Amino acid sequence: MSEMTAIVYSPKFLLHSSHGHPERPERLVAIMEFLEKMPFFNNLHIIQPSLLGEENIEEIHSHEMIERVKNTVGWLDPDTYTNKESYEIAKLAAGGVVMACMDVVNEKEKNAFALIRPPGHHATSSRSMGFCLFNNVALAAHAVAKKGKKVLIFDHDVHHGNGTCDIFYERSDVMYQSIHLYPHYPGTGMIDETGKGDGEGFTINAPLTRLIGDSGMEKILDEIFLPIAEQFSPDLIIISAGFDSHHADPLGGLSLTINFYGKIIEKFQKIQNKIVCALEGGYVLDTLQKGVASEVGMLNNTPIKFDDYSDERKDVDEIIKRLRKTFQNYWEL
Repeated sequence: MSEMTAIVYSPKFLLHSSHGHPERPERLVAIMEFLEKMPFFNNLHIIQPSLLGEENIEEIHSHEMIERVKNTVGWLDPDTYTNKESYEIAKLAAGGVVMACMDVVNEKEKNAFALIRPPGHHATSSRSMGFCLFNNVALAAHAVAKKGKKVLIFDHDVHHGNGTCDIFYERSDVMYQSIHLYPHYPGTGMIDETGKGDGEGFTINAPLTRLIGDSGMEKILDEIFLPIAEQFSPDLIIISAGFDSHHADPLGGLSLTINFYGKIIEKFQKIQNKIVCALEGGYVLDTLQKGVASEVGMLNNTPIKFDDYSDERKDVDEIIKRLRKTFQNYWEL
């Protein structure tokens, strides 16, 4: 097994583009340029993604949805664009996350961060939406689960990952955990959305009010999310890494600091060292590149700190009380 942290990246990801859109190629350019300046850069292993086959995508997404992405040049909805390159790039993004997860599960790589775009966590089984074409993380979790492994997905994007949540809502081999702003796009992710059938109790949503920051988030993790994750005992953890939960992001409203992203990784490493992060949102280039570096540094056992402070609301006792009441029927809390 490589002792380096793998970085999934291809310059082809820059080909998916629409002028003036916040989900733009410059996001990855800024991240890669910043990582190259980091003291741990020489201990990163850059790997090229491979395309995910359409037959694999159809295991999660409908044929009609795939055809729509393939044959549309323009807009799939008011937020979600395609150009002539987007279908192939979306397959490459999904393939990159699947490859990273399989390599980590099979102990070819220690851990990984997939610097991919377009993002994926809003894409449902039948609809591309919210900047997302295919659900990269869901496709990867499904591929790993097919091998008899349990997968935990933790989503720290400011927006609820409605697509990922829906796809695994009736499954117990993949657990979905999300912290997100509410009310906010896409309007889903309430506490009582706990799963259905075999999946009941395996979806954990924490809808948060504005300005919840590091201390409140840490309390929710320590008292609810991490104890449940430990009892679930995953073989792999996938982080849907959205950095629009940072206090400076104009599409956000939460108050996390850059350093807390590294702390998230540190906390989940105590549950399972096999971790793959996959890029979701984050649109302020300065904080996006530092947030990624914070997580990569922790994955690589070379943590870094940045000067970053925010005003935050710290009172999360009520939501913890509601979460505990809801989930104590399924888990020891």
